[in-house]
Amino acid sequence: MQFDKNAEIVGSADDVRNLAADGEITDLVVMSHGWNNDMAQARELYGSLAKQLRAVLDENLIPGLAERTIGLAGVLWPSKKFAEEDLIPGGAAAADSPIGQAEVQSAIDDLRSVFPSAADQAILDKASREVPHLEDKASAREKFVTNLLSLLDQSAQEPDDGTTDLFEVPPRELMDRLSIPAEIAPPEPPTEGGALGLAGEDDPDREGGAAGLFSTLGGFFGAAKNLLNGVTYYEMKARAGTVGERGLAPLITQILAERNGLRIHLVGHSFGGRLVTAAASSLHENSLASLTLLQAAFSHYGFAAEWTPGKAGAFRSAIVNHAVSGPILITHTGNDKAVGIAYAIASRIAGQNAAAVGDANDTYGGIGRNGAQKTSEASFGELLDVQDAYTWNAGAVHNLKADRFIKNHSDIKGKPVAYAILSAVAST
Repeated sequence: MQFDKNAEIVGSADDVRNLAADGEITDLVVMSHGWNNDMAQARELYGSLAKQLRAVLDENLIPGLAERTIGLAGVLWPSKKFAEEDLIPGGAAAADSPIGQAEVQSAIDDLRSVFPSAADQAILDKASREVPHLEDKASAREKFVTNLLSLLDQSAQEPDDGTTDLFEVPPRELMDRLSIPAEIAPPEPPTEGGALGLAGEDDPDREGGAAGLFSTLGGFFGAAKNLLNGVTYYEMKARAGTVGERGLAPLITQILAERNGLRIHLVGHSFGGRLVTAAASSLHENSLASLTLLQAAFSHYGFAAEWTPGKAGAFRSAIVNHAVSGPILITHTGNDKAVGIAYAIASRIAGQNAAAVGDANDTYGGIGRNGAQKTSEASFGELLDVQDAYTWNAGAVHNLKADRFIKNHSDIKGKPVAYAILSAVAST
């Protein structure tokens, strides 16, 4: 099923509705991709997960699935890759930004596909004209920030992920804060031998620099790039929420009205985790059989009843409305540097200057990094290998530390992930 950025169905959802209406289907697993600007890559993700799910079923690894027939459906939505490659080894030692005007201009050009209207293109043109003056003119930095933030819908701001501060901090001060590099907290415990081993995306155990940490960019060009990443994150999180709440949730309601008794299981990766959680937050009691969040990109306080006095997490309603009758699974790992970037940026926007940011003790941290924090319904365990058995609790949140099997943000196609999904399915 495909949605546009306004959550309108592109073409038709009849294929999914017909699949759900098939009387032989007992369970429908609906998957959503995350930051990804290529629909072909999203389809490849779904195909890879389907292959692993099939392998787990064929090996008869999970009791209780022999009499179940599972249908698979994939959500396609217009997202854009979040620039996780902008991590720099060296942490706070990098006092000056190693990038210049060309890299900032390129990042602005990358945003043009996200904001395609003529009015938005004109705003991006204005921001682009300020880039040559960012280092030596405070007025240019102010105009740069003001133009970029004018692209965003402020109704999507949330205090638990720092996006409220994005609009409240004066533009010149915002650039000052973002010019300070923010080290991203490493996995715990660190790799033996001193080096924290986060230098390679595909080889997370390869030795890095002296500190072995990664950080956001420094200097005013770095601040500009950090802001552009923040704008990308904000727009994609807003879009994911819209598609989940206004697109997927109504479709699920329609499917359930047409097929009483069908078990529906939502699985979301990255911003797709935000999308399916937004859908769950909008559904009635017992609409979903299970919910699985794979390296989800929203605040680790998203499910909290009170993460700070008087304030619940943005998706607390997904818990209190009891939309999910079975287990809620959350994979999390410090190996996920991509989720770490967004919250390192949030920390700097809020003016926090801790040595390393993004871990479970930080105000701003991702649920794909730390699991659900300050959530009484949550327990902490591990993502298991396929020979081990899970114990699930209905309606409970299960934080699954995945350091052994998930080595980076997109490393969610392995058999242990498929095994966890199907184990949850079998428990419903």
